[in-house]
Amino acid sequence: MYAVTLDGFGEPDVMRWAQVPDLPAPGPGEVLIDVAAAGVNRADLLQRQGFYPPPPGASELLGLECSGVIADVGAGVRDWRPGDRVCALLSGGGYAEQVLVPATALLPVPDGMDLAAAAALPEVSATVWSNLVMRAGLHAGQLLLIHGGGSGIGTHAIQVAVGRGARVAVTAGSQGKLDRCKELGANILINYREEDFVATLGEFGGADIILDNMGAAYLGRNVEALADDGQLCIIGMQGGIGGELNIAALLGKRGTIHATNLRRRPDTGRSSKAEIIAELRRQLWPSIADGTVIPVVSAEIPATEAPAAHRLLDSAGTIGKVILKIREP
Repeated sequence: MYAVTLDGFGEPDVMRWAQVPDLPAPGPGEVLIDVAAAGVNRADLLQRQGFYPPPPGASELLGLECSGVIADVGAGVRDWRPGDRVCALLSGGGYAEQVLVPATALLPVPDGMDLAAAAALPEVSATVWSNLVMRAGLHAGQLLLIHGGGSGIGTHAIQVAVGRGARVAVTAGSQGKLDRCKELGANILINYREEDFVATLGEFGGADIILDNMGAAYLGRNVEALADDGQLCIIGMQGGIGGELNIAALLGKRGTIHATNLRRRPDTGRSSKAEIIAELRRQLWPSIADGTVIPVVSAEIPATEAPAAHRLLDSAGTIGKVILKIREP
């Protein structure tokens, strides 16, 4: 089969569309997918640069989510069969013509949804739902601040929060991104290049929950922006890994900080990917099936042009997800 491979670590041009060994038949509890498309994530960019190795036992190939059609199922798999259209949360291997995945990591692609667009869903939905709903308990009437509102995570989180009756504030670096966030339901729009999000949130009494992709750079200001009993959910480190925390300020607000990583969760068991996928299918997937929550895709790029896809995701103009098209369904 063919896959995107790495000629060492570095800039996007280290990626090549090349032949790799075929995968074995699926083992017990596994499914083999003929991949149609793969979502491009910032974790892929980090892995390409040598900063984010896959967990033990995972594929060395890039790709943390994909969509496609089931080619074969292993022993014990009862809920899925060859020919089913699915999308999947992966620990690696999505940038390839085929991928092996535990059946517990699969979600159905709703009737009528474009198969390639479905590749935009697994990573963002699992990240958003596990942090905002399963961990932080987001509910109606709360104020949620989303940093990077125009990102794949941000555009999905806006829709989930609006669907749960929350108010949504976003930060973004351009008017075009803020306009798209408004279309999706955000009602407090902050251009971080021109406005202070702490001051803006202060006018509303602070944020009950903050979904943060910046890490160290925003740590102190995020605590300032929290409402009493607020929760800071850290899901990224685009602003660095080491910051200074004013514990007195956090104590004064009875605030909570939690940080999570999706890729290194176990496949099954407590706090596992399977647990999150089951919750998604039960609670969120009906809203995806009826079009209330949609995948937001900035561009679909052929896998043979993977370097262009990484450059696009890393650019300032992307809104939503970048999709790598592996093959026509």
